[in-house]
Amino acid sequence: MTPFPDRPHRPASPTPLRRADVVPPQGPRRSSAAGAVLGAILDHGPVARSTVARLTGLSPSAVTGHSARLVARGLVRERPETAGPRGLGRPHVPLEIDTGGHLVAGLHIAVAHSTVALMDLRGTIVAEDRRPHHRPAPRDVLDGVPARLSALAAAHAAGRTVLALGAATGSWVDPEAGVIVDHPWLGWRDVPVRDRLARTTGLPVHVDSHSRALARAEQLIGAVAARDSSVLLFVGAVVDAAFATAGAVHRGPRSAAGSVAHLPLADGEEAGDGPAEPCRCGTPRCLQSEVSEPSLLRQAAARGLRVADFPDLLGLARAGDRTAVALFRRRARLVGRVAALLLDMFDPEVLVVVEPGTGALPECLADLRAEVGARSWVCDDPERAVVPSSFTGSVLSVAGCAVALGALYADPLGPWSALPAVS
Repeated sequence: MTPFPDRPHRPASPTPLRRADVVPPQGPRRSSAAGAVLGAILDHGPVARSTVARLTGLSPSAVTGHSARLVARGLVRERPETAGPRGLGRPHVPLEIDTGGHLVAGLHIAVAHSTVALMDLRGTIVAEDRRPHHRPAPRDVLDGVPARLSALAAAHAAGRTVLALGAATGSWVDPEAGVIVDHPWLGWRDVPVRDRLARTTGLPVHVDSHSRALARAEQLIGAVAARDSSVLLFVGAVVDAAFATAGAVHRGPRSAAGSVAHLPLADGEEAGDGPAEPCRCGTPRCLQSEVSEPSLLRQAAARGLRVADFPDLLGLARAGDRTAVALFRRRARLVGRVAALLLDMFDPEVLVVVEPGTGALPECLADLRAEVGARSWVCDDPERAVVPSSFTGSVLSVAGCAVALGALYADPLGPWSALPAVS
């Protein structure tokens, strides 16, 4: 498809900011005051209290009070006192995130496997344990988490305590209730994940969709500034999205925002081999049926590729197999169509694509951006506006942990953080 000849002109986009250049958003839906302080220290540390006050808009005395509590909780530590040149100026004690005392844990539930991980308070994955589902029933997946988490902490925590557990998965998740409302590819409906895991692990548990979790992770610890306005498009075994405006990740009144899996993609020029993958939605060639991991494996089999699973197919593409590369490039072009639509709907500062081919194969990212350039009415600079995930290679581990890390940074002095921790 050629670019629209009469597409309206849009002024050139500004140079993207680094994450540390972005001041946390203000307003009624922002994090607690202590969370704003902790976020400023994460972004700018080691940083003086006076600078934190300027960045957050809080009074110096409020910053001093919150900082003292954060230090007492072991979330922040003080660096040695520094002074100006030749000892001039008032000495100050810089603050930085303390990674020596605490961790958060994460559980990501995929269609074929689950991942338990540990993350430090700066967002670095410490360890992970990924296992296939023997049976994907809630009991079989969830009841094994406490033992897996204990073993991971014993081997890798190095004396640090685990403050909280985050759980993430695709499809429809209600964070307020802590429930997986509907995950048709797992066959789960109304599963009380938070209550079940809190009872068996003894930890505070937070639950969200993996798309919203990854959008929050981009805000907190991502390489690209995506704090104020962003869209995140997740393409895996499940396809969904997340939207952030004014710094808040949108959920919707039923926590169902981001359901893009069944957008129609009927177009002969990109039709796959053989009949379209059937989908419960009834839409011919919907997004889920054309670009999901099971669909790509079906297309690979139709083209004579023998692969055991999706990582094998990605490995073939990375090794240069022409058929595998062609499949991922087709997928990128189809994803680019939806990316263009989402850019036109939301006009975000950045659209983050979480898709293994886009993260691993430069030609896939180029194809996706070219499709956006040809189809979007508002995006004049796809190379700036469309970026791969900051967490390629560790997406699933980050997703689960980011649910807990996001809760910590939103309200680090809340009652949940004072509950007993697992070491």
